[in-house]
Amino acid sequence: MDLATIIGILFGSFVVGLAIFLGGEVGSFVDIPSVLIVIGGAAAATFVRFPLSNVFSALVLGGRVAFTHRRVAPHELIDEIATLADIARKQGPLGLESVEVDHEFLAKGVQYIADGYDHDFIRESLERERDLMLERLQDGQRIFKAIGDAAPAFGMIGTLVGLVAMLANMSDPSKIGPSMAIALLTTLYGAVIANLVCLPIADKLELKSKIEDVNLTLILDGVMQLRDSKSPALVREMLTSYLPEKQRPALAEAAA
Repeated sequence: MDLATIIGILFGSFVVGLAIFLGGEVGSFVDIPSVLIVIGGAAAATFVRFPLSNVFSALVLGGRVAFTHRRVAPHELIDEIATLADIARKQGPLGLESVEVDHEFLAKGVQYIADGYDHDFIRESLERERDLMLERLQDGQRIFKAIGDAAPAFGMIGTLVGLVAMLANMSDPSKIGPSMAIALLTTLYGAVIANLVCLPIADKLELKSKIEDVNLTLILDGVMQLRDSKSPALVREMLTSYLPEKQRPALAEAAA
């Protein structure tokens, strides 16, 4: 569970809601035509820019990353791979079959080693899996950014629609209020959707992509060293380069 996303959205919604509550009647900030213009328009623009299946996949992926994102630290992966290297040296590749590995990508690499696949096949398969996983994250980031860009744009379109409707009915005071509501609320809805939901999730997907790139490449290199039956100490030493400088002494002390 990613508490930062939940806290951010809830706190942002509370601040906006509190401002609306203190500023006047809450019902005056609810306008169905404005919602249709912003949400419908942003969705339509996104469907035009991306394949339909990609959009729905990105929405599911974005929700999963934003709300259930669990960051796996590289030093944890290094410790786990070093432990696997120790098991492989003592029991051979078949000894890895009985080991339970939580990380799906690492588990797949360990299974390849236990099944006796050759060096080139394992590397090619894991590289392909890594690249496809990163591509899905990048597609999700682009789609959420596109929605975040489109929502304020359609908010501005709604503002223009409301202003045109208001100017066309200046002789009828009863129509000026609803037209002005559309003009102002579409901008509000577009800004809130973009800056509180879509763009933050796009940034989180981009960050997740960078983290996963490091972690998956670390795992790939670790699996190849397991395949070559390298010693746990050598595996740990070679994978330490993936850590920031300030974390390396702590890992070395823990290993000692």
